Amino acid sequence: MLNESPIRPVDVARVDESPLWVEAVGDEVWWDEPRPHEGGRRCVVRRAPGGQPRDAIPPGWNARNRVIEYGGRSWRPLPDGGVVFTDWADQRVYRYSGEGEPRPLTPQGPYRYADLYLPPGREEVWAVRESGEGRAVRRDLVAVPLAGGGVRVIAQAQHFLMNPRLSPGGGKIVWIGWDHPSMPWDGTELCVAPLRPDGTAGAHEVVAGGPAESVVQAEWRDDDALYAVSDRSGWWNIHLIPLDGGEPVNLTPVAEEFGDAPWKLGYTWFALAGPGEGAGSGEGASAGAGVGAGGRIVAMHGTADGRRLGVLDLATGEIADIGGDATYWLPSISVSGSRVVGVAASPYTPYEVVALDLDGGGRTVLSRPKELPPREVLPVPEAVTIEGVHAHVYPPRGARGPAPYVVFVHGGPTGLSALTLDLEVAYFTSRGIGVAKVNYGGSTGYGRAYRERLREQWGVVDVRDSATVARGLVASGRADPERIAIRGGSAGGWTALAALVHSDVFRGAVAHYAITDPEMWAAETHDFESRYLDGLIGPLPEARERYTERSPLLHAERASGPALLLHGLEDAIVDPAQAERFVAELDRHGLPWALRTFPGEQHGWRREETIVAVLEAELAFYGLIFGISVPEVPALRLKHMDG
Repeated sequence: MLNESPIRPVDVARVDESPLWVEAVGDEVWWDEPRPHEGGRRCVVRRAPGGQPRDAIPPGWNARNRVIEYGGRSWRPLPDGGVVFTDWADQRVYRYSGEGEPRPLTPQGPYRYADLYLPPGREEVWAVRESGEGRAVRRDLVAVPLAGGGVRVIAQAQHFLMNPRLSPGGGKIVWIGWDHPSMPWDGTELCVAPLRPDGTAGAHEVVAGGPAESVVQAEWRDDDALYAVSDRSGWWNIHLIPLDGGEPVNLTPVAEEFGDAPWKLGYTWFALAGPGEGAGSGEGASAGAGVGAGGRIVAMHGTADGRRLGVLDLATGEIADIGGDATYWLPSISVSGSRVVGVAASPYTPYEVVALDLDGGGRTVLSRPKELPPREVLPVPEAVTIEGVHAHVYPPRGARGPAPYVVFVHGGPTGLSALTLDLEVAYFTSRGIGVAKVNYGGSTGYGRAYRERLREQWGVVDVRDSATVARGLVASGRADPERIAIRGGSAGGWTALAALVHSDVFRGAVAHYAITDPEMWAAETHDFESRYLDGLIGPLPEARERYTERSPLLHAERASGPALLLHGLEDAIVDPAQAERFVAELDRHGLPWALRTFPGEQHGWRREETIVAVLEAELAFYGLIFGISVPEVPALRLKHMDG
């Protein structure tokens, strides 16, 4: 029987989801937070000094959007105290004054809006607009008048667009764009264009980026230069980009990441701040590096083993960390005066909205406190490297000798697992099941070369690295070789099932909304990822043999143990048919399986009742394959399972 644990599935549902899109406005701080107990909606909230967070949109409204299916920045606070936001139900842009009902600013139709931005001095909100459905999609930069009226197209350029910014003088616009088959972590273009008197962009110039350089954020220094996060050095560093044709200057020439993969449009890894108290002129540094005198940049930096918050002094080039005990920051940084706000977590605290004083060092948690289990039941994670593979190990509570372990595989696959409190992990470790989160080759957070290890090797490197971590746990005496499972979601679900059929290490696999056959997925999936596999496996039809060799579906008969598949029925990224086909193939060969589907869920779990059901099913599955009693959760039946 497993350890008794105070951590319930409902606790995971109410703690693990994080706030996002934080913004400091004068003395107020705004953010949006998940509401799994309200059908999974995202609610914009605001907090005045000395007050408590209060809702900034009415009940039932859901500040989300579907642009590139993963969504993006969905709201902005307005100077009059109101808010402009996108609503999930119809994807339109709304304005809300705080009274009555929100008023639509955009027409009905097959339109979606994201990466909302308020250009200074203009009574409009700028956004990336997505038109059409399926793969018949186009994207434009548009302006939506805040008073109502027709939507104006600002720029039509690359197939994918993000990061619109108006220059300080109002005469130029910058954005980041890319085209198929590139993904934004492969190569993007940093574009600058004049803004005409009618509010449309003239012909643009590419000032940085290219097929093998990923630029993920840009902000204006002044009308003549930009600060931008680019991986031209092999790491996402902050660069000064002069617009006179001069060479970019790397302001942070260290082997650390100051950016990450932009899975959502609107992430901000850095923000500009004024000079600190007592700052000098900085003229010597300015003349040598071409940077502005006395200014500062607040930026996240580090690796997947720890992302700190630092202040880059542009006069000296020095970075001073200010984030305290936080070990990871989400890409949502905002600065107002001497205050910076963001979302941070540690191995013992969940993601919280935090405010820091840049000059005095004070730290205040602004989001609502979350009820946490006793610290003694939380695992103490450890960053390890096993044969060149990065992983985070969360040991089980009360383990004496080799214990059952589950290898967690993150999604993406261009993503990462952070070294932070994860109550989903603690749900299992507090019951005596260890967890190892593997940052396999291809993960972000360790530089471009590590990311490129997965090029044309998806289904090979990720599987091998997951097995390497599992074998390392066995060799170190931590894990019982007869009780190791693997689980993941989305691309991580693919790796879990691929490892189940292409290795003999794992006794079972749990796959959340997983890809099971890459060629079918490439034909079925949405526009944003429709050419993703060109880089991960190879272009079709030339590389068809690789697709066939690596497909979990086409090799299901080789499964080294049972499989549990979990899928949302409204998933637009991975069709539920992917799960149905895989279990049908297992069934055909008389191999054990279970499938659970969830109406109303998309790609990822958002509703409290779903999260509870998923965790209970997963624990029941481990009970069956590890041979341990789990009476606290409903029984799970695996078809073709003996007994």
